[in-house]
Amino acid sequence: MLYYISRIHILVSLSSLLVFFGGIYIYLGHSIPSFSVCPDNGWRIGDLTMQTGLKYAQPSTQNGRTDVNSVTNWNAPLVWEGTFDPVVIDAIYKKMDPRVAVVVFAVGKYTRFLKGFLESGEKYFLVDFRVTYYIFTDNEQDVPKIKLGKGRTISVVTIPSAKRWQEVVLGRMKWTTITIDKQIRNEADYLYMMDIDSVFHSRFGAESLSQLSAVLHRGYYKNTQRDQFPYERRAESKAFIPYDEGDYYYTAAVWGGYLEDMYKLVKYCYTQSEEDAKNEIEAVWQEESHLNKYCVTFHCLVCSGFCCCPFFKFPNSCSSFPASLFYLSVFVTFPNPVFLKYLHQ
Repeated sequence: MLYYISRIHILVSLSSLLVFFGGIYIYLGHSIPSFSVCPDNGWRIGDLTMQTGLKYAQPSTQNGRTDVNSVTNWNAPLVWEGTFDPVVIDAIYKKMDPRVAVVVFAVGKYTRFLKGFLESGEKYFLVDFRVTYYIFTDNEQDVPKIKLGKGRTISVVTIPSAKRWQEVVLGRMKWTTITIDKQIRNEADYLYMMDIDSVFHSRFGAESLSQLSAVLHRGYYKNTQRDQFPYERRAESKAFIPYDEGDYYYTAAVWGGYLEDMYKLVKYCYTQSEEDAKNEIEAVWQEESHLNKYCVTFHCLVCSGFCCCPFFKFPNSCSSFPASLFYLSVFVTFPNPVFLKYLHQ
C-alpha cells in the first residue's frame, strides 16, 4: 500500500514540476510546437517556417479587407484574397515540399476535358510543387500527352464505364477510397477532388494547403437563406438536413486536405451513399449532398463560390467548353487549425 502511495506522490510531483518549468519556458518567450502531424513524410504544423532573407511586403494591422465577413459564427477566421501574401505562403510550404494528389474522373466523353484541365493546371495550380494527377478513366488511350513541370506526374487508374453521370459521381467516392488504400496513401500528403470539366484561370497556390478545404457553391454563397439551400430534405436519406439547420452550401467541384482527413471524408460519402442505396434512395445531389451533411455535422468546412464559376462565354456551344473556371483562391482557417477554402473573383 505504501509503495503505491509513494509512487503516486512521485508522479504527481514530477507532473507539477513539468507544468512549473513549462510555464517558465513560455513566460520567457518560447513557443510550444504543434504536434499535428502532416501525413507520412514526417513534418508537422510546427515546421511551417520560412527561410531567412526572403523579401516580402510588410503586413499591416490597420489596413485590410472590409467588404467581406472575416470570421464564421464558430470563430473560424475567413482568409480572403488580400489577407495573405503569396510570396510568404508559397515559401513556407515549398520548404516542406509536400506531395499533392489531384483526383479527377474522365469517363466516356469527359476525356475531352483532360487537355484543358491539365494544361491550365500546369500553368496555375501549385506551380513548382510536387503534384500527381490521378486520372480515373475508362479510356486510357484518350489521356493526352501533356508537358509537365519538374516533380509533376500523371497516374492513370482504369475503371469501368458508367451509363449515367450519376453513376460516375457516386463511383468517384468508391474508386477514390479503394485507390487511396491501394496506392495514393503511399504517394501523397494532400489530396484534392476536382471536376474534370474545369480549367484553371489564375493562381491556385499554397494558401489552399490545409487540413480540409472546400468551396462555397457559386449560386448560394451570398444572400441565400438556409431553408433555400438545395440540401437533401428527405428524412429517409443519410444526407438529410432539416430546413432549420446548416451554415453554407458547398460544391463538390473542388475539395481537398490532408490525405488522411480526405480519406475519412471520401469514405464517409461512399459509405453513406451505400446505405442510401440499400434503402433504395439516392441523395438529390449525390456525393455533394453527403459532403454538405458532413460539413454540417462536423463544422469543418466553409468557402466562397467564385473559385468555381460557370463558363458562360460560349452559351451556344457549352458542351465543347469547360463547365467551370478556377479563379484565385480565398481561404478560411479554423482555430484547431483547419483551413477552409473561399474564392474571390
